[in-house]
Amino acid sequence: MDFKPLDIQKDSENKQIEKTENVKCLIIGSGPAGYTAAIYASRANLKPVLYTGLQMGGQLTTTTEVDNFPGYPDGITGPEMMEDLKKQAERFGAEIRFGIATAADFSGKIHKITIDDDKVIIADAVIIATGATAKYLGLEAETKYAGQGVSACATCDGFFYRGKDVAVVGGGDTAAEEATYLAGLCNKVYLIVRRNVLRASKAMQDKVLKTSNIEVLWEHQTLDLFGDNGVEGAILVKKKGTPESEIIKIEIDGFFLAIGHTPNSDIFKKYLETDEVGYIKTIPGTSKTSIPGVFAAGDVQDPHYRQAVTAAGSGCMAAIDAERYLSELN
Repeated sequence: MDFKPLDIQKDSENKQIEKTENVKCLIIGSGPAGYTAAIYASRANLKPVLYTGLQMGGQLTTTTEVDNFPGYPDGITGPEMMEDLKKQAERFGAEIRFGIATAADFSGKIHKITIDDDKVIIADAVIIATGATAKYLGLEAETKYAGQGVSACATCDGFFYRGKDVAVVGGGDTAAEEATYLAGLCNKVYLIVRRNVLRASKAMQDKVLKTSNIEVLWEHQTLDLFGDNGVEGAILVKKKGTPESEIIKIEIDGFFLAIGHTPNSDIFKKYLETDEVGYIKTIPGTSKTSIPGVFAAGDVQDPHYRQAVTAAGSGCMAAIDAERYLSELN
């Protein structure tokens, strides 16, 4: 009886040892940046281990048609493209695992990442490709019509609404940019602005207000979307909470969210330099972060472009930077 607690402690210690693993190159995230990094790292014989995160394939798995990624002349669906990238990474030896990075420790020379609050990976080099999450209004209809009229990327999906009427939600630079971009493709663009002013820069405001097929709906908020075969319209409230409050309907085929993105960088902020929003800062022209041996690629470090092709390019950069770092380390 006296030895039972000791045996339990011993078992516990052994179990902890089993749940710690050393790898040469760890990649966190499975979007275009993560998979491209895995392809290049595998070919460089870095034996990368990639953890997919909760959404295997990243944001592109919620996109129906992808027409702007090089190499697919007839287009391809987001899930199909991500499966192609995954298979290509595996072909060269990348080990793809399902799991979520829940904690990080970059306080010393050793890089530690905890997976699923359970297993600790000790990596010589870490490539962070966790992406960014688009902000939504929180309407049930946004989930219902995902891929059927609701989008958070005008550059990605605007082509499918050529000659149609669409709406953009937001009042900042992103919303203004997306509205003017869509105005070049669509018949009419409603810009739904919650306040009575735009937060966008003066130059972007002027551009919006001078574009004839953009109609700004000041002091409007979206209550719901409707449609039998995808989005066919939106229900809005004007001057919500005031005596002048009014419910209106607009007929649209596309509903674009442009109220910002949240980079998935929370567990790294303690150690890495980020901007005020949370995007990981990298040394210009590289994927190097403020910690040697830790690299960032894709939307988690890109507040400007947020495209699959730019994410893939930065994934390539991260793998090459990691290979050079490890070569110098050895």
